[in-house]
Amino acid sequence: MEFNRKNITAIIDHTLLKAEATEKDILKCCEDAKKYGFASVCIHPCYVKLAAEALKGSPVKVATVIGFPLGANHFSVKAFEAAKAVEDGVNELDMVINIGALKQRRAEYVENDIRVVVEAAKSAIVKVILETCYLTKEEKILACELCKKAGAHFVKTSTGFASAGATVEDVALMRKIVGQDMGVKAAGGIRTLESLIAMVKAGANRIGTSSGIKIIEEIKEG
Repeated sequence: MEFNRKNITAIIDHTLLKAEATEKDILKCCEDAKKYGFASVCIHPCYVKLAAEALKGSPVKVATVIGFPLGANHFSVKAFEAAKAVEDGVNELDMVINIGALKQRRAEYVENDIRVVVEAAKSAIVKVILETCYLTKEEKILACELCKKAGAHFVKTSTGFASAGATVEDVALMRKIVGQDMGVKAAGGIRTLESLIAMVKAGANRIGTSSGIKIIEEIKEG
């Protein structure tokens, strides 16, 4: 991949998931996403309708989070969240896997936890957050395999709210397991152009960051 301003902005999910985010902040996030040409804005579920209206007619997608940030909601609650977000105009859903169930190797439960969101999402893209800092290598591999079986579109490293975020090693492992038919999103701690490029070289084709503008401003045209 040739790294330039245009193709880097096109893979960034411009993220605003602070607890104190207001409607004014969300609208500013949307305006910045349009200005810079980011792939999407990733915002809290209660702001999906506001963001969808603000981005109407724009190529920028609206993404939101499901079961965020711990993933421990009952799967029926996650399905309801997803269906409501779709009703409000969402294009992409970033759901958190049930981490405890995964660590117990409750494969059938975890697969169903993902599948109900995929089904509720209808045509929306589903990205599954593994929260890799809590998982062993074997658990990461199992999680990726279950995401594939459940019909998810992406696997994603992190919420950005745990003890650590994305690593190059995790991104490379996830890409190896899911192959080229699924997406890999790196998120959590990506604040520089250098770190973004490292994640892409490792196999990420989407980047979640709240530092997108700072990263783009690092790029010198030509």
